[in-house]
Amino acid sequence: MAKNELDITTLTPEQRDARLALDVERLLRFGRKHKLIKDLDVLVARNTLLDLLALAAPSEAKPPKEDPATPAALLDEMVELAAQKELFDGAVNQYRINFETRLMGALMPRESEVCKKFKKLYQKQGAKAATDWFYQLCVDTNYIRTAQIAKNIQWNTATPYGELEITINLTKPEKDPKTIALERLQPKSGYPACMLCKENIGYAGRINFPARQTHRIVPITLAGEQFYLQYSPYAYFHEHCIMLHEQHKPMEMNKQTLAEIFDFVAQFPHYTCGSNADLPIVGGSILSHSHFQGGRYVFPMQKADIAVPMADIRYPGVKAGILNWPVSAVRLVGRSSQQMQIVANNILTAWRTYTDESVGILAETDGTPHNTVTPILHYDETDGFILDLALRNNRTSAEFPDGIFHPHKEYHNIKKENIGLIEVMGLAILPARLKDQGAQIAEILAGQRPNTSREPGDTLAVHADWIDELIAKYDTHMKPEAANKAVKAEIGTVFSHVLENAGVFKQDAQGQAAFVRFMQSVGFKKV
Repeated sequence: MAKNELDITTLTPEQRDARLALDVERLLRFGRKHKLIKDLDVLVARNTLLDLLALAAPSEAKPPKEDPATPAALLDEMVELAAQKELFDGAVNQYRINFETRLMGALMPRESEVCKKFKKLYQKQGAKAATDWFYQLCVDTNYIRTAQIAKNIQWNTATPYGELEITINLTKPEKDPKTIALERLQPKSGYPACMLCKENIGYAGRINFPARQTHRIVPITLAGEQFYLQYSPYAYFHEHCIMLHEQHKPMEMNKQTLAEIFDFVAQFPHYTCGSNADLPIVGGSILSHSHFQGGRYVFPMQKADIAVPMADIRYPGVKAGILNWPVSAVRLVGRSSQQMQIVANNILTAWRTYTDESVGILAETDGTPHNTVTPILHYDETDGFILDLALRNNRTSAEFPDGIFHPHKEYHNIKKENIGLIEVMGLAILPARLKDQGAQIAEILAGQRPNTSREPGDTLAVHADWIDELIAKYDTHMKPEAANKAVKAEIGTVFSHVLENAGVFKQDAQGQAAFVRFMQSVGFKKV
């Protein structure tokens, strides 16, 4: 503990309430400074917070002059003090998060006010000004949990496809046994229908569903359909946004979907926009609600070069080619949104029914479709619209029950989940367990720890084969820093192989020749 820092665990009940009352004033000061509330709103916000915290009266002390970038640390203290008052069960982490959100909700502008301000900024200053303001609002209210996001471990790994970005995701805390037990007792609820539904705005939350009092969305129209723009609370990249359909309806991938993506980028040209595929195994974690994802970020895939330039002479305004990328992808480049959409839909339509048994691609089995795409679009001032269409297939087999074009079993120690939109673009989202496991493996390579991965119940048992390979490659006499770098590089290499697993046309002569045949079947020729 820093000098002069208050130890809130030793406070008497009277001191605790005095501190909480002062914290209320600190939070109100933050809210005014960041324009979350105006002077006339302060009385209402103060009384709401006093009620939530079971305080009889406000503090008479003046809050210290401070200027934190976010209210995260202040909210942490308020939640801890509220837990000491037994206003909720502080042993359950989800209750702590929900109570924190409830506190911050007292300072939130109404949904209609947010929409009005966003629309006004968009009309008068442009799309970037509107999203800048909306994003900052979500940061200031701690809806975007920047303190947790900062805990993620990130690095880049060089591969034959360019640098891939690796993230060990530490933002979401693992569930404690008490939470798991309480979730089992929770009655089933169909409201909200999912975490993307518009009904999440202001929702109080429950043990197995996050509170959303700080959640705001703004309406946007995409190709005639009503969508809403929101930001992701646990962002995987800068200004990670989600565009959700007004209705709770399943993901689709068709001509209309492509039109909606193009319309979004036309309205918000500083954002990338993509969609998960519409089929299980190759889709994302939420297939039940139609949505897109995007953000102000340049992904590794966007830096990749075209390996095989191609053209369809019917559409001279569209450049095309096979991308140098582990997940088989076609790139289209052009200034005409209309022509780009026509060519993209031609590829999608052809791929839906395309079969090439020589490389294991079957469009359907027993009437079940397997082929779809993962589209990613961004705008470049020089070249215009740039669309990457990743070709996907979700077929399974006896050898690969989780998916033929899915992370294979030998890589499940690193990544076994679906390869969705974000991973397709070259950004790995890896499990939190790899933080400690990676450090332990580095200690083995540095001779600081014995290799016990073959022993029953060992925490590194899942990595046993991989550790043997690393020892054979590096030995066990590395310097600690070099060992850590080596493990990170090898994790990145495994991720590149996982993406190759997801590629329908493999990175060999047979696979690439088959890729060209598919493109020729659509009407493309090499140039």
